[in-house]
Amino acid sequence: MNLVVDTHTHTYASGHAYSTLIENARSAKENGLQMFCTTDHSESMPGAPHYWFFSNQRVLPRFLEGVAVIRGVESNLLNPQGEIDIHHTVDRNLDWVIASFHEPVFRPQDKETHTQALINVIQGGRVDALGHLGNPNFDFDFERVISAAVAHNVALEINNTTLKGNSRVGSVERCFDIAQIGKEMGAFFTTGSDAHFCQDVGQLELVSRLLDDVSIPESKVITSSSRQFLDFLELRGRKPIEEYSAL
Repeated sequence: MNLVVDTHTHTYASGHAYSTLIENARSAKENGLQMFCTTDHSESMPGAPHYWFFSNQRVLPRFLEGVAVIRGVESNLLNPQGEIDIHHTVDRNLDWVIASFHEPVFRPQDKETHTQALINVIQGGRVDALGHLGNPNFDFDFERVISAAVAHNVALEINNTTLKGNSRVGSVERCFDIAQIGKEMGAFFTTGSDAHFCQDVGQLELVSRLLDDVSIPESKVITSSSRQFLDFLELRGRKPIEEYSAL
């Protein structure tokens, strides 16, 4: 499957990544992307920036190196209540919000706790996608969470870094299971490199292969075209982005 949007990338602002936004944009162009989301870690992650960093993304140009830039964040799930660590005042300045479990912020607990946290963050309405769900340290009830995601139009991320097998060890098989169940339940899927260095932006080969192996319909992969991604944002209730009207 051809993927032209990378919805999960980091700059050095995350504290443990190594490239600038412009360097990421250049790699996005070189790797054939039409659009990418800049999604640095939010403030509860050690080394991450203050929430003003995300609010101030309104100053960013809509295109860099000819590639459309989506203003986003990878927020941290904080607790079983599904709270995330982005101040509500920031929401209006963001186009795209991922929610993810990270061990330094949310200590791994039991399957039911993780399930409740994911369902609650979905129902909270502030997040557009769930990040790197394959992590076996955060086991959850696939059917219950995916059912909630379908009901609330929250995308399931398939993460290319996870599929390499040397990050979040044990995730690969789980990603296939999540994809299969998501397909059967009619979920939307998004694709992210989780790049922490610019050369990885747009590297989505493993994700593409998984989507093909599971036969996910292109209509359910929101990153298969810029217009499909933008339509998904509008489905989520976000206002159209005027600068992208021609895409």
